Amino acid sequence: MWSGDELDLDAYLARIGYDGPVGDDGELRPDLATLYAVHRAHTGAIAFESLDVLFGRPVGLDVKDIEDKLVHGRRGGYCYEQNLLLAAALERIGFEVSGRGARNRTRGDTLLPVTHAVLVATVEGEPWLCDTGFGHQGPREPVPLARPGTESTQGEWTYAVREEEDGILALSMRRGRSWRDLYAFSPQRYHPVDYVLLNHYSSSHPRSAFIGQVIVQRPGDAVRTALVGSELTRLYPDGRTESEHVAPGELLAVLEREFGLRLGERDVEDLARINRAGD
Repeated sequence: MWSGDELDLDAYLARIGYDGPVGDDGELRPDLATLYAVHRAHTGAIAFESLDVLFGRPVGLDVKDIEDKLVHGRRGGYCYEQNLLLAAALERIGFEVSGRGARNRTRGDTLLPVTHAVLVATVEGEPWLCDTGFGHQGPREPVPLARPGTESTQGEWTYAVREEEDGILALSMRRGRSWRDLYAFSPQRYHPVDYVLLNHYSSSHPRSAFIGQVIVQRPGDAVRTALVGSELTRLYPDGRTESEHVAPGELLAVLEREFGLRLGERDVEDLARINRAGD
């Protein structure tokens, strides 16, 4: 399903700095401890970014394309790339993985289309929400789905999934004393080919949030950081936010310092071209 047999698992594990449990034979086991360790390492190492959309380049979703970019090229990616890479790795390890399509709820009452890709991994008969591609507000670790309403405390951040009508599940994040919905998804299973269609919308439709602006994000432990356009925002567990303007001449330094992104020559040239066009 997820082309896990095509993934260079050792290179992926090295990229995310995996230091979790390993069996006596040196192989990873498809258990909950491994799922937690892989998920946390992935979100800590690979930034959420959609720069290829900004550059006007096609976003390839074949596993080898994603591996070349995110693993060997040490770039980041957005939800389809991030979670397809995770799905391939989990499948290669031996997990049962299925896809879901989610509807973003972070923009108030605005009804948005289903464009977000998430995963469900089943461990010992219980489902776990896995999502390494929701940016700075996304979970660092898997979130339990078997008992909706169960809180998942991840360091200083807390998540919970509640069940709504028609089997819809909604992921929320605690912000200070209140809860904020992040997205909602149905039980319908999604396959890689479904994400090809969603990726086409997200990377080319004029109403897509990724068109025409820099979006780079990272879900840190103590602070969550997001760069959207020229605004750098830091989100804290108590709900506080801080924002600052990033000038074009500071962008490359911010990408490396805040998100661990060191762009290649071609990327730097494209970014400079876009900045010149915006002057």
